[in-house]
Formats: sequence, C-alpha cells, structure tokens
Amino acid sequence: MEYVYAAMLLHAAEKDIDEKSVKAVLKGAGVDADDARVKALVASLAGVDIADAMTQAVAAPAAAAPAAAGGSDAPAPAEEEEEEEEEAGFDGLGSLFG
Repeated sequence: MEYVYAAMLLHAAEKDIDEKSVKAVLKGAGVDADDARVKALVASLAGVDIADAMTQAVAAPAAAAPAAAGGSDAPAPAEEEEEEEEEAGFDGLGSLFG
C-alpha cells in the first residue's frame, strides 16, 4: 500500500510520478523499496488520470448507498456494465497487490 500512497503523495504535490521520485518518497518514509514493484507501479499509472480515478473511487460508494437502501440485492443491468467498466480501469493497479 505504501507504494500507492507514495504515488498519491507525489500527485498531490504536483510532482512527476517516476521511479526516482517514488523511491525517494519510500526512502523518506523508511521503506526499503523493491525496484520491481516501483517499476510496476509507474508502468501501471502511465496514461492514468489520477485525479479522475480518485474522483470515481470516492463517488462509487456514494452512488451505491441509495441502491442499497432500495432493498434489492441484484444490481440493474446498466449498473453492472458501469461497475465492469470502472473495475477495468483499475486492473493495472490491482495486479500490484496480487
């Protein structure tokens, strides 16, 4: 998790998320960085709009709350498609924690 936190910290500081920067943040936090995991993180974040991904991650639980209050456990077909599309965007990040 600390690898993702390092990337989020760099993003919040409006710095480039590259191997050198991620390693520096991890070193500053006292974490012995694994080069392969750093490379995988940077590669999986290439082309990802982190601000958009964070907005979607925050909005997803809020959108699910009214649906849960409806009493039906089965999501509507349109909701299933949206969930699959959202999950597809995070496949690269999920592989880091496999």
